[in-house]
Amino acid sequence: MNFAQLPSVDVAGVPADALVLDVREDDEWAAGHVEGALHVPMSDFVARFGDVTQAVEDGRRAYVMCRVGGRSAQVTQYLVQQGIDAVNVDGGMQAWDAAGRPMVTDSEGQAFVL
Repeated sequence: MNFAQLPSVDVAGVPADALVLDVREDDEWAAGHVEGALHVPMSDFVARFGDVTQAVEDGRRAYVMCRVGGRSAQVTQYLVQQGIDAVNVDGGMQAWDAAGRPMVTDSEGQAFVL
């Protein structure tokens, strides 16, 4: 499977109650993320795969996101190969921010995309 064949969706197509899987690293997550997203950094992904399967066990679709879409495409490909309903979010957090979708941060500062 090449990335062109990956299931993907525009940020506008991500439902408000979606399971967003954020695969960015800790510093990127801390700067700003989708409220309620599941944070599993790509570097920890294999070790934390159980967290992901638990989140999707009821058949929920995982909307996989990184900063621009490269890392999330790799993770989406892996999830699809494991039989999990996953789609890559085109443009990642940069597109999310540009579309004016809400972001939160773990600190007091303004959320931004690192």
